[in-house]
Amino acid sequence: MKLLLTSLAAATLLAAPIAHTQTPATGFPSRPVRLIVPLAPGGAADIIGRTVADGLSKLWGQVVIVDNKPGAGTNIGVEALARSAPDGYTIGQINVASHAINPALQKNSLPFNPIKDFEPISLLAISSNLLVVNPSKVPATTVPELVAYAKNNPGKLSYASAGVGTTLHLGMELFKGATGTDMVHIPYNNGANLTSDLISGRVDLAMDVAANIWQHVQSGKLRALAVVTAKRAAFAPDLPALSEFYPGLEITAWHGLAAPAGTPKAIVDKIALDVQRVIASPDTQNRMKQNYLIPTSMPPEEFKAYIVSEMARWGRAVEKSGASTN
Repeated sequence: MKLLLTSLAAATLLAAPIAHTQTPATGFPSRPVRLIVPLAPGGAADIIGRTVADGLSKLWGQVVIVDNKPGAGTNIGVEALARSAPDGYTIGQINVASHAINPALQKNSLPFNPIKDFEPISLLAISSNLLVVNPSKVPATTVPELVAYAKNNPGKLSYASAGVGTTLHLGMELFKGATGTDMVHIPYNNGANLTSDLISGRVDLAMDVAANIWQHVQSGKLRALAVVTAKRAAFAPDLPALSEFYPGLEITAWHGLAAPAGTPKAIVDKIALDVQRVIASPDTQNRMKQNYLIPTSMPPEEFKAYIVSEMARWGRAVEKSGASTN
């Protein structure tokens, strides 16, 4: 992903009349803005939301208030965003769950339309995820060795996830499909229990968020075989990316920003340009990287196309896995 400010947008800003024509974005924002985060405080989504809120507050001279609304696999907070007034004063985070996985997993019960109910603003960050094994249970030290071991022991390896239909469950299903391996899924609803059981050897391997398990890799309690994002991670440059072995196989847990449908384009474009400035700032880059996040931005139209492509990709993963909450 790259930070984008198109020459057309730049030319438009330079050529715009300074005080002749009023647009919906003139003087925006003139009061505090609410930023809905559809997950609980303390996690990756919250860190991203508060980092962006802090940066926008400084740019705008207006407070951007983070409003955590967790629940229902992000649906509660994202639905609240969709039902908010389309005036730019409520914006919110969307992510791979709300806009790529849940539409396929909850075809008959999703409380919003992921395309029609929102105005995409920008991608914000990608979580660094790792493929790890318990070294006392799995002798593999590389991805090819893991695949060979799994093929020699079909159905004997177990993998943990944060629940049915989560990114990391579906990611392991994609991995199984790409490698022709057979492993047993053990879902958890508590990240601490997942990590504890992985370290103790009750389960053999997992794809998990780097922020949760990197410390255990460094201590030797777990062994990392690969990062599962598109490229190698800055915090572990010697660790290969999964796509180096299986091109195109990446398990991307992304977080973005959106406004309710009907928000004026001028306001959406202004927020998008300001978000790009925030994401590009050294403070944001450092803060996110310290939390194993990859800061990323893209313009609204590109982000919208990205969402559509992600819906198709994860829809196929859900179909192959047979997962459903309906």
